[in-house]
Amino acid sequence: MLETSARLLRLLSLLHSRTELSGAELAERLRVSARTVRYDIGKLRTLGYPVHATPGPLGGYRLGAGAKLPPLLLDEEEAVAVALSLRTAAGGTVAGIAEASARALTKLEQVLPDRLRRRVAALHGYTVVVPPGGPAAPVVPPETLSTVAGACRDHQRLRFDYRTHGGAATVREVEPYRLVSTGRRWYLVAFDLARDDWRTFRLDRIEPRVPLGPRFVPRQAPPDDLVPRGVDAALQQWRAEVTVHAPAPVITARVPAAIRVEPLDEARCVVQAGADSPHQLALHILALDADFEVDGPPELLSELATLSARAAGRRPQR
Repeated sequence: MLETSARLLRLLSLLHSRTELSGAELAERLRVSARTVRYDIGKLRTLGYPVHATPGPLGGYRLGAGAKLPPLLLDEEEAVAVALSLRTAAGGTVAGIAEASARALTKLEQVLPDRLRRRVAALHGYTVVVPPGGPAAPVVPPETLSTVAGACRDHQRLRFDYRTHGGAATVREVEPYRLVSTGRRWYLVAFDLARDDWRTFRLDRIEPRVPLGPRFVPRQAPPDDLVPRGVDAALQQWRAEVTVHAPAPVITARVPAAIRVEPLDEARCVVQAGADSPHQLALHILALDADFEVDGPPELLSELATLSARAAGRRPQR
């Protein structure tokens, strides 16, 4: 027979593994009497673990959610996977996640057997994580993440202050649909009520307004290419709206699927172009191989003039 402390841990493990277990099943698994099971259930409740009982011949015991976190009983592979996940979370994009991950990892390593602790230490000590190039990833407050995720789950309208790429402040009201993480940034996919269309929003630029709005009936899912298209647009620092003198089907065949092409009439269309620099943006526009009109920005117009002049074999006009 197991000692009381070991038996309580085993009982918690059994309650974890099944939605509900009868007293007879628990007694058989633990090799104790039904009376001992009832005593142990009472002991767990005294320690703060909410064990619920359902009366009747089909009833049993189940572990509910409560104020205390029951001990996790992990096998070797699960323990190593959790430890490695906690280590890599230190570079996460949620505020405070690094410190919380370090605390949790310390607690986990204290109870790991020596052989597992050595495995985790070896993987950590001989692995180098190369951060992606460019500026540091923006950090999202955990409160924002929780509020937006809750609005997605409960189908509640969300109003928030939003900073555009150019720094302009706007107030948006949306029907939130899904959160998307690219590893470096978090995005919200939502239906923008003022624009009557699906949009993506950088989560680090969102400041939710509470309380949340009324509930809504979920719409049909957005287009499959909305997220990559919105993410690509958010990552591109230079954007331009180009009027192209060519039919939309012709231009659509020349550009990647993520680029939006909207027809104006049978002979013209509008292309939403973007790139990381004015030079790259100018190259993309010239690659359309059609007459076009674009109003700016000035850096783009300068690059277009320079590249056009080079192609014609003359110096650009200043």
